Amino acid sequence: MAKRTVVWTQTAAQQRREILKYWVKRNGTTTYAEKLIKLTAEQINVIQSNPKLFKKADFLETYVSALGHFSIFYKFNKDLLIITAFWDNRQDPKKLLDILKKQTGT
Repeated sequence: MAKRTVVWTQTAAQQRREILKYWVKRNGTTTYAEKLIKLTAEQINVIQSNPKLFKKADFLETYVSALGHFSIFYKFNKDLLIITAFWDNRQDPKKLLDILKKQTGT
């Protein structure tokens, strides 16, 4: 079976950019951001191979994969793996709830 095409929603891509920018600014180097990029890519490869491996979230057809202090929220079908949120788990979870509600229309 061919791998699903990975699509980042605008929200998820923005969240990831902000997290990476934060760590570059905080550490004064790109080392941790580069490590996080690599870990994220590896985790997405695992998700592509077996998307039902991870926990089902409390939102319609959404799953969540933990990655240390971060979580990758995603949906999938036979052709696509859609990253809906890239979340730093140390943030206020109410913000995440609002984001996911907007994406599911609930």
